Amino acid sequence: MTKIIMVQGAGSNVGKSMVVAGLCRHFTSLGLRVRPFKPQNMSNNAAVTADGGEIGRAQALQARACGVEPLTDMNPVLLKPETDIGAQVIVQGQRYATLKARDYAKAKPDLLRFAVESFERICAEADLVVIEGAGSPAEINLRAGDIANMGFAEAVDAPVLLIGDIDRGGVIAQMVGTHAILPPEDRNRITGFLINKFRGDVSLFDDGLAEIVTRTGWVSTGVLPWFADAWKLPAEDVMDIASSPGGQIKIAVPRLPRIANFDDLDPLSQEPDVSVEIIESGRALPGDADLILLPGSKSTIADLAALRAEGWDTDIFAHVRRGGHVLGICGGYQMLGRILNDPQGIEGPAGAVPGLGLLDVTTEMVPKKQLTRVTGRDLKTGTTISGYEIHIGETGGPDNARAWLEIDGQPHGAASQSGRILGCYLHGIFGENSFRKAFLSRLGTVSTTTDYAGTVEQTLDDLAQHIATHLDTGGILNLARDR
Repeated sequence: MTKIIMVQGAGSNVGKSMVVAGLCRHFTSLGLRVRPFKPQNMSNNAAVTADGGEIGRAQALQARACGVEPLTDMNPVLLKPETDIGAQVIVQGQRYATLKARDYAKAKPDLLRFAVESFERICAEADLVVIEGAGSPAEINLRAGDIANMGFAEAVDAPVLLIGDIDRGGVIAQMVGTHAILPPEDRNRITGFLINKFRGDVSLFDDGLAEIVTRTGWVSTGVLPWFADAWKLPAEDVMDIASSPGGQIKIAVPRLPRIANFDDLDPLSQEPDVSVEIIESGRALPGDADLILLPGSKSTIADLAALRAEGWDTDIFAHVRRGGHVLGICGGYQMLGRILNDPQGIEGPAGAVPGLGLLDVTTEMVPKKQLTRVTGRDLKTGTTISGYEIHIGETGGPDNARAWLEIDGQPHGAASQSGRILGCYLHGIFGENSFRKAFLSRLGTVSTTTDYAGTVEQTLDDLAQHIATHLDTGGILNLARDR
């Protein structure tokens, strides 16, 4: 018999993904077969799965917490924003359509069917499925046709554990207000709650907990103090990207409007001798940067236009004249070339736009998306690499003759004649300790973080222990319902 429970939030960014990851690791350590599930996610930071699709990176981390490979069924509907009013819709790992918000609402009945179908497959191999909601059920204007929160809970008859975020203030109003605003049938699905991100003496909130219990009738499963090491876990939400002060080597990363798959930054941020500086709109790229890293993008042509509008292209050219290094990954690689050609109008109006011209390559956008996990080596040092490709577009030109990586025996990427400007399609390569050390040596520093993957594993263990110490995990398991 499979038990299920759904974790929802009284607001956005209350820590649902982290709590679910911690619960997954905790219950897995007790010998249960645990699986994560999120019916609908919105993120441009995706992971490539073992079965050849893509899901939100938070669900990939949660799968890791369970000790299993991430599968497309763990996040059957993924929305990847392309514009302010539209998004690419990924269903069970593959592109389904690009829809505007109003059209997406019409597609929800079909999408709910796909979500339930995936959920049933996940349940078939688990003792416990921890479901994560999206946003908040208090957004009752979105309730009709909902597939992310109460609509999905209703479809699979899941009990709900509600999380409130005390760090932003007003947590009693968050919880009691959610209780007041929900229709009775949704309100009754919430059987328990917890308070997240508490700083200080937890006992000082005893009266607050009592008020929430009295006014809602929900069971309190505890107050979770602030988890200081959360930054060591891969971030999924663009809201979680932050500069990481460190040592003498400075890596500057322009925060593009449609930045995607920025998990390349996580291993670099953990290096004590490296400062990763996220450059927000309105700021110039720093003149003392050792490396400018152009990250992935969901809409390369639109982000290239935004980069130029900020004047960052001028900053990059000045950086190169000073002898600085530039690395473009995926969309950033495409931007470094001479031309981005989009004859079919995949990213917008059909046509071609000039790139930055720092690499002698040309990219043509093509409909088929490349989704693969790969292994290979760094041709300069012979160090092993592993990562994933997730892109549309094919890139080629004279600078590919100076490929600096190899995948499955084939050259990959491009380098300028000076060797200071590099581009590739591979995400995740900095997670490889030997490669990261070799790459940073080119910038004049020595890697002192010896095991990035081990750090992530240890942090998941610490998170699970943190949750077991401060929450009534037995009570949470009792709130779960047999499927």
